[in-house]
Amino acid sequence: MSDPQTSDKVVEQPASITGDAPQEETPTGLLPGQHWTQTEPDPNDQDDYSDSTLSDNGSSTASLSSDILRYREINGRRYHSEQGDAQYWISNDNQANEALDINHHVLILMYNDKLYKAPLKEDIQNVVDIGTGTGIWAMDFADEFPSAKVVGIDISPIQPGWLPPNLEFQIDDCTQEWTFKENSLDYVNMRFLVGSIVDWPGLFKQAYKCLKPGGYIESHEASPCIGSDDKSVSEDSAMGQWGKIFMEGGRKLQRPFSVLEDNVQVEGMKEAGFVNIEDEEIKVPIGGWPEDPKLKEAGQYFQAAILQDVEGTLMFIANLLGWSKEEVHVFAARYRREIRSKKVHGYFRGKVVWAQKPLDN
Repeated sequence: MSDPQTSDKVVEQPASITGDAPQEETPTGLLPGQHWTQTEPDPNDQDDYSDSTLSDNGSSTASLSSDILRYREINGRRYHSEQGDAQYWISNDNQANEALDINHHVLILMYNDKLYKAPLKEDIQNVVDIGTGTGIWAMDFADEFPSAKVVGIDISPIQPGWLPPNLEFQIDDCTQEWTFKENSLDYVNMRFLVGSIVDWPGLFKQAYKCLKPGGYIESHEASPCIGSDDKSVSEDSAMGQWGKIFMEGGRKLQRPFSVLEDNVQVEGMKEAGFVNIEDEEIKVPIGGWPEDPKLKEAGQYFQAAILQDVEGTLMFIANLLGWSKEEVHVFAARYRREIRSKKVHGYFRGKVVWAQKPLDN
């Protein structure tokens, strides 16, 4: 990754990983795409929709290379190009970006209006946000710490042009060798890289190398599997199948979605050498079914974010699994129906892990 104080050299990237490598068998319980075009939805759920007051739908740097700006389309939706080894499975068009910003607000609600969990000092200086996306977290952090220099890193140039004076965005691939100076950073934040990282321990080792002794790393990730404590999400429902689809897609990509299930964050940070590792798990409700007012509000926003862009989230992985456009749209319609249902009390699990580079390193 490019540090303006080190080098602007463009490094040739290796070829991208494809799904041609030998794979494990499809997991038990994963229904094929044609299942959804051959079955009818439960008529009892036709009018059982949530009455959420939130709407279901919402409406670079100067030196970017033309290669980075070359996007690909899958069934009419825009995704990051396969330039180099960088690859991401969520659409990067406006519809998807609006959903990302809503999700940011959901996390702020879930974490009691906090942008971070690490015990950061007020005089923090050098901060990097890996996988910055629309840049909304980096902008909020830069506003909260006006004396800090904040750099947001992403593979897609989708960030706004108006920025706080202490923030800049760089288009780069975090899976390649970082060029930030060793022992130069105070804090590295990472969010929602699930499904895009081949070597998680290697990623954490890069952060370890660039952090100052005593600096902090923080990783926010989520499981694609939807749970329900009252068993209202059945295994053969669209919501029950959602996680299985992404788990299998991750196997084909060789970029796992099982980050929470395999405890990748904690184990990877241990392997990299971090100490004082702490973590917190949350259940983010889908819809306004919780009684707790804050969880209800978060659930309503989260439901809106999901409904904003079901196809854009699903299309890349479904295409990888060989689904047709019709199968994707039929599944998405079933998924939306279940997401809106008052009878279904589903949630996604999230996990934040933060750790420190030893002071005596």
